[in-house]
Amino acid sequence: MEKLIRPLRLAVMALITAALIAGSVVILYKLQIVEGRAYYEESRNSIVSTVRVPAARGSILDRYGRVLVENRVCNNLRIDEKKLFGDLSDEAIAGANETLLRLASAVTAFGDSYTDTLPITREPPFEYTEMTELQRYTLDAYVKEKQKVDGLKENPSAVELMAYMRERYKIDNSYTAAETRTIAGIRYELNSRYIDGFSTSAYIFAQDVSMDLVTTLMETGVPGFEVESSFIRDYHTTYASQILGYVQPMDPADVEKYSELGYEMDAQVGRAGAELAFERYLHGTDGEARVTRTASGVTTGTVYTRETTPGDNVYLTIDIGLQEAAENALNAYITQVNAEREIKNAEIDLYGGDEEDKKQLITGAAAVAVKVDTGEPLAIASWPGYDIPTLLRDYTAVAEAENAPMFNRALQAAYAPGSTFKPCVAIAALCEGKIATTTTIDCEGVYTHYADYGYSPRCWIYSDTVPLTHGTLSLSEAITHSCNYYFYTLGDYLQITLMAKYAKLFGLGEHTGIELYEVTGQMTSDELYQANYGRDVYMGETIAAAIGQAESLFTPMQMAEYCAAIANGGVRHGASLLGAVSSYDFGEVLFRRTSEVLSEVKAAPEYYDAVHTGMRGVVTDSANGAAYLYFYDTPYSLAAKTGTAQLGEGQTNNAMFICYAPYENPEIAIAVAVEKGSAGASNAPIARQILDYYFAFKDSAVALETEGELLK
Repeated sequence: MEKLIRPLRLAVMALITAALIAGSVVILYKLQIVEGRAYYEESRNSIVSTVRVPAARGSILDRYGRVLVENRVCNNLRIDEKKLFGDLSDEAIAGANETLLRLASAVTAFGDSYTDTLPITREPPFEYTEMTELQRYTLDAYVKEKQKVDGLKENPSAVELMAYMRERYKIDNSYTAAETRTIAGIRYELNSRYIDGFSTSAYIFAQDVSMDLVTTLMETGVPGFEVESSFIRDYHTTYASQILGYVQPMDPADVEKYSELGYEMDAQVGRAGAELAFERYLHGTDGEARVTRTASGVTTGTVYTRETTPGDNVYLTIDIGLQEAAENALNAYITQVNAEREIKNAEIDLYGGDEEDKKQLITGAAAVAVKVDTGEPLAIASWPGYDIPTLLRDYTAVAEAENAPMFNRALQAAYAPGSTFKPCVAIAALCEGKIATTTTIDCEGVYTHYADYGYSPRCWIYSDTVPLTHGTLSLSEAITHSCNYYFYTLGDYLQITLMAKYAKLFGLGEHTGIELYEVTGQMTSDELYQANYGRDVYMGETIAAAIGQAESLFTPMQMAEYCAAIANGGVRHGASLLGAVSSYDFGEVLFRRTSEVLSEVKAAPEYYDAVHTGMRGVVTDSANGAAYLYFYDTPYSLAAKTGTAQLGEGQTNNAMFICYAPYENPEIAIAVAVEKGSAGASNAPIARQILDYYFAFKDSAVALETEGELLK
């Protein structure tokens, strides 16, 4: 029988075991005895700290899943205060100041910028600059603190504050005034973050710097900084800036609100637009890590003690392609018209002519497109606009630019609707039994019903030199030809209370439900006049309100939703901009929008048919001039209504235009408002470009991401 254990095998195993034990003893002896002191000293010099790991903010996408805003990994520079200011000797502080100046110069030389919010000009004579709320708060807190510590005078001038900083921060007199301002600005940033309770735990000296800069700083041995990876918002479009918004650090006013949500003091939060409206979805949950560094700043280990949770992805209801078409249409039209007006006005000044032929330049405009069956905004364009990166670089310049580009006229401007209000009056008169669809009225040119009171308004077609009238008109014909006389009569029949009732049902002067900031506007009413003038609406004001004048003011967004409700038979939907929300990895749909009916104007189908027929005639009757000429050859059918809102003597009228298409089965409704646009029909080319894009691309196989299936 063969032996299970052979002596030779046993001897080999014993030798291997002895060799392993001997090797281990040698290694342990070397580590603990020979090199033990060195490792001990290194461990003593290691620094272990707990750091926050910022969570990536969620992306913003359009209805088809096209990315509009997302995060991009970037490199940030931070000042290592312990290394620079660990030694408070005069020599060490002088070296630290020189290092800060070198860092600032290097950043600038590479085309990057560093954070300096000290509200004092960069060059002498030193003066305070215009301040944001946060800058004012921080400066006041800084001055108050230094009053206690160093006896700094109350309300120091910029020159006095700079003199104080030169002495306080021991900035050598050999530096120029500009260099002193640079050093003082950085020292102020470092110092002010620990004052008056509102402090951010870390000062990002420079954000999103190039690797060339980092390499150069390391190669040239510039001390006192460290590099960290972070995230920065990356915009994939130059359009929709007023819709998307932007992010910035919290203001002092935000602290209580966001602290309750677990935000860190230096968190970036939405400041406007979708970034603000959907902050709760976009903001992730920060993680935490334990980082070990050597005394020289080299990271030797990182242990994540709490994982980060990125923010969710938000899908907007807008189509970025249609948004681009709307913004381009506004810009092209206004640029051309203003250029033509400048030439025309100059010719009248130079060669003489009728001053009434001169027109003021267009100062602003808006175009809104919505889905007829759901009320979802497809495009919300405002002119002028701005580029978000430009805004973040130079907020003051953008904020003070001509015609207020930060003012979203689609949501925040309210205009008299002019004759675009007439379909609402028509439905009201029909529903209240004041007229039938077959009722005809003779246009006499001048409405004399209140002549005894000194008020005899005219139809737009009538003048002293050419006393034309529209003749006998049905309701549909009155809408097609926009007969003021007909609608003065309807206003007289209805009175202001009933007109205000239907305006409210159509959402005019009411919130649309959109999540962005919007003004309410107002409908002429006894309540409004009692509040403003202490009286009810006069009859003259009532019949003026029937043609969209008096004090009725509505936003382009309200007008677009009103047009959609006219198109779909009286159902007014909410205008929510939020289409859907998915998890950060797109793996789960967390929210999906369903349309919401806010109100309904129930009427017999033939009532809406009469209004639709009248609006169809606006673009098919050749007597309507521009409205007909711009749409007679479209491959799609549509219905529209023009409006000219008078602003008073010497003022060029505002132009309003609403339309929906296709006429037979409406899908899209549009409202266009142009300040100083002159006549409503002149807005037709803007609407035409938007509609052309919509019908050219709505069925095309554009490259859409898989997630786009959410909102198609």
